[in-house]
Order: sequence, then structure tokens, then C-alpha cells
Amino acid sequence: MIGFSTPATTALDSSGGPCMYAQVDRLRETGPAVPVELPEGVRAWSVTRGDVVRLLLTHPGVSRNLKKNVPEYEPGSVPWLSPWVDVDSMATAEGKDHARLRRLITPAFTPRRVEAMRSQVEAIVSRLLDELESGPGGETVDLHRSFSYRVPTEMICDLFGVPREQRGEVLDLFVAVGQTDVSEEESLAINDDLVTTMRTLIDAKRGEPGEDLTSFLLAAREVDNDPLTEHELISTLLLMLGGGSTTTINLIDHTVRELLAHPDQLRTLRERPDRWNDAIEESLRVHCPVMHLPMRYAVEDIDLGDGVVIRSGDAILICYGAHGRDPGVHADPTAFDIDRVDKDHLAFGLGAHFCPGSHLARLEAQVALPALFDRFPRLELAIRPEETEHERTFIGNGITALPVLLHHI
Repeated sequence: MIGFSTPATTALDSSGGPCMYAQVDRLRETGPAVPVELPEGVRAWSVTRGDVVRLLLTHPGVSRNLKKNVPEYEPGSVPWLSPWVDVDSMATAEGKDHARLRRLITPAFTPRRVEAMRSQVEAIVSRLLDELESGPGGETVDLHRSFSYRVPTEMICDLFGVPREQRGEVLDLFVAVGQTDVSEEESLAINDDLVTTMRTLIDAKRGEPGEDLTSFLLAAREVDNDPLTEHELISTLLLMLGGGSTTTINLIDHTVRELLAHPDQLRTLRERPDRWNDAIEESLRVHCPVMHLPMRYAVEDIDLGDGVVIRSGDAILICYGAHGRDPGVHADPTAFDIDRVDKDHLAFGLGAHFCPGSHLARLEAQVALPALFDRFPRLELAIRPEETEHERTFIGNGITALPVLLHHI
């Protein structure tokens, strides 16, 4: 078990959605950091104040690497946490190790290279909209499953060369790994299946390499002076395939729901298509696609004031979504407003671990959202916005279904 310096005062809720938002607000009011209990008895400092979030994301006394900084921890001993902390990827590495892993993958996601992917994203979006249009116009359609989910997952699977027959299994596992209200046995099975699936992908690319990023990483592993280990390769694939899909799924879902709930703002975007970025950034602010990303660890005592001291060795759970919803940062922070001047958010992180896929996520949303509303100008929700079902987790911020009426006939 991971040691912790003080008793937890509350359990972190895994209900997701409005319940998660409400608890974040309560924790923010309680103090700069609050000791909470996570599944399987893990304890951590929950950080939900915008200024403290920014401080700790770049604090030199905070580390992403559990295995190096908490010697009593045994990898695999906490199954739900294992996919987040037992990996060796950009997400957990620091210093020279982080730079080595990052330089392998980030050149593929520069603004120039991502912009060159626009036609590929447009083709995926157009095909999916054609499929939607070919169906009955008056029946309820789950836009999450038929569109929001498929745009980024098909794109990231194409980039990494995931074979068609393997994609369903890969993507189902990435959805499952974010759930925090499953049993220990289920977590163990998910972790085992993830590693097995990545090894299957690696074996396929070793046998038949292609013009994809998995093949590139395999080639780099063989010729680099400081090559990827097998575990680093698997960890990097898990990070890029999972992070490269779920974030954008949530972004598209939340933006569609908010615009359908605010027809006046949608009307503005139809009149001013140059303003779609305003909607995307406001959605990232108010509905951060990833709320908490486990885990960080103090490598020195950190005094946050108000009598709160994070002790060396303590786990820290930073709420990325809290900054954008903090009334100390934004006026009326829970309101979706594309005219808001300050849309500052931390949806893609801050500092050395800033998400390398942020340009691709934004591009996918920039292509998918206007195309959807152009194709289906009478699109409407089939439920009230507050009836939307959310993933049961405190990690992601996803919607499990988005029932709509297309009204295209």
C-alpha cells in the first residue's frame, strides 16, 4: 500500500458528471488541498483550487513517478491505479527519461504535421455523416456511439496502424480502464487484457510494418542509441491510443450537448463560422475532458498555507477540470458562454507534461462540429440536457450516450 501522512476526511465520488462537479466545489471550499480516500483504500490530497492546481502542476517538489519516489509501493498492488502509475511513458517519466520518450512521438504532432492531417479527418467525418444521413430521420440516434466516439478513435487507430479486426477490443478496453467503480478482479482483468492487446499489435507490426506510428516506434527501438524498452513501448502505445481518443470523444460530446442546450449560441456560430474555436475552448474550460489524472507525489514537504502541509511521499490528485470551474478564476464559471473573454483552462495540462496531442484534438473538433451542424441543421436532443448519463468515474468526464433527433428528412 502507498503511505500517507494523514487520515482521509472524505471518499472521492465516482458517480461522474454533476455529482463530480458538486464534490469538486465542496472540496475547493474546504481548503487548498483535502485528504480523500480513493478506491482500494488509496489516499491522496485532492487539489481543486485553480491557483493551487497551477502551482503544483509545475512545482519542483512534485513528481509523476511513483515507482522511484515511493519505495514501499509494489507495482500491480493497486489494480485500478496500475495503468496510470506502473507504466513507463511520457506521463510518468521525468528529466532526461521524459525528454527521450517525448522526442520520439511529439514530432508527429507538431502544428504543421497535424494541419496536414486535416483532409484525413475531413474524410472520416464526411463518411460518418453519410452513414448517419442514410438512416431514418425521425428516430432517436445515439450520437456518442455513431459519431463523437468514432471520429477520434478511427483517426488515432489509423495513425498507429491498429488493424480493423483489433480496433473494437482496443477501444473498449480504453473505455473500461477509466472506470473507478469496478471490482479489483475486473481491474486486474482489464490490465492484463490491455497489455496482451498491445503485444498483439506490436507482433502484427513486427511481421508487417507500415507507414504508421507503431511501426515507427518499433523501428526507432531497433536503431536508436538509447532505444525504448519493451515496457516503454507498450506504455507509450497505451498512452497515445487511450489519450488520443477519449479526450476528443468527451470534447465533441460536451460541445454538442451545450450548443443544443443554448440555441442562441449555436445560431451565432452558424452566422459566424469563424468563431467555432470559441465554442471549443469554452467547452474545454467548463467540461474538462479529463477531470483527474492519477497521480503525483510530493518529494518534499509543501506548505500550502491554511494549515495544510503536503508531506514528502504523499500522493496528490490534481483536478485539471477544477481550474476552469473555479469562481476565483472565472466569473459565473459553470455557465457555458462562447462570448466569455477569458476561457483559460488546463484541459491539456501545464508545463513539461503538456499534452502533445492537443493540436490533433482541437483539429478533430474544428472539423467535426461545424460539419455535423451543417449536415443536420435541425439536430436536437432527444432528452433534456440534465438527463445525459455520465461515466461512473472521477478520472474522465465522459458521456455514455447522447440521444438526438437528426431531422434530416
